[in-house]
Amino acid sequence: MKIRDLTLYRVDIPLYVPYVNKLQPQGMASIDTIVCEVHDEDGRTGVGDATVIPGYTHETYEGAWKFAKEHGEQLVSMETSAAKANLDPYRLSDSHAVSALQVAIEMMEENPLFDLPDQAIEVPILGAVNNKKLDEIPDEVEQLIGKGHRTLKVKVGWTPADDLHRLEIIQKANAGRADIRLDANQGFSREDGIEFATSLQSDGELQLFEQPCDKADWDSNAAVAAVSNVPVMMDESIYGIADVERAATMKGCGFVKLKISKLTGVDLLKQGLDRVRELGMTPVLGNGAASDVGCFVEACVARHTIDNAGENNGYLKNRDQLFTQKLPFRNGSIILDSSFRPELDHETVNRLKLDEVRFAPVQV
Repeated sequence: MKIRDLTLYRVDIPLYVPYVNKLQPQGMASIDTIVCEVHDEDGRTGVGDATVIPGYTHETYEGAWKFAKEHGEQLVSMETSAAKANLDPYRLSDSHAVSALQVAIEMMEENPLFDLPDQAIEVPILGAVNNKKLDEIPDEVEQLIGKGHRTLKVKVGWTPADDLHRLEIIQKANAGRADIRLDANQGFSREDGIEFATSLQSDGELQLFEQPCDKADWDSNAAVAAVSNVPVMMDESIYGIADVERAATMKGCGFVKLKISKLTGVDLLKQGLDRVRELGMTPVLGNGAASDVGCFVEACVARHTIDNAGENNGYLKNRDQLFTQKLPFRNGSIILDSSFRPELDHETVNRLKLDEVRFAPVQV
């Protein structure tokens, strides 16, 4: 199977509510996303995407877009197997851009992980508690549980005392009905991470504490994990299997989260998730800042590999969807069945696009 043509879009997708965490304290009002669409000579189509979040990765908006354009042009007229091999050397250095290209190719190839069931299935995703106004938190928790979410996510990483106070309010409102995940997004120093982690009190509802310290500071993350009252999950530090295996050596690390934008392909993502489990940890999957394209891709992999709530809920935060069909959501879950068609809504893409480039063979 050959790549007949390849089109890249850089789009800016507005959010309902600014995305705020320790890495983005001012909040992001939109997500800058690369979308890749490919076709073969028989009319098959594939779509992939990647959203770069500054601080979360060493990659940048401009660098990822430049890479996608330079390498996307090279892939036109290649056999798909050769195209994927062409991307291999860059999977760690430029994973987000590689992912957009590779996933589009895999979808066009009709990779079995994209096979959708005839009968609808639910792929659970978590709900995020975002409110910083303490008196409004109980209502937000109630709304999320009312939508069917049975896992909630809480951003921490500012100051241990303030984070613990807010968490106490959330736990009281939750009353044990949903699991709670805590995510510091690298925000704590070693000392603050240890103070926070050793102060956590739970009746079993606190499931994990994600990425306490800077992604490059494995020693500090390990120090927090060793004393934490709940298992630690590594995320930003993880790019490939070697990082998964390193996390497995950390006392107190019970979870590892992977994303399509880091593992760069659906087969590689499944292999990574399987490896997490082989090493005695629990795999978690999903990106909370992504388009419906990425959330759909991760849901397709999740239904084969994951038995806990996915974090691929980003599309619910976006004002615009990139597919012509809205990715269904019901009872706290993404709904997958064979009636869904992952096709781009070009009218919406054109309205949101910052840039576009198309590559096709020169006609002679």
